Amino acid sequence: MSLEEKAKAAAKNVEGKVQEAAGNVSGDPGDKLEGKAKQTEAEARNTKEDAKDAVKDTLDKA
Repeated sequence: MSLEEKAKAAAKNVEGKVQEAAGNVSGDPGDKLEGKAKQTEAEARNTKEDAKDAVKDTLDKA
């Protein structure tokens, strides 16, 4: 996984956690859901990068 993509995913995850927490404090369900969606997006980015790494490793071994 490239360092840049790792950083983007981590930033998106933190952004989502902060937004979700703000939604919990303010009682705004929209913020809470949007925060969870951002965390899910970060997880998807990590999964995509992990898959790319796995393919690259497999090709490098071949």
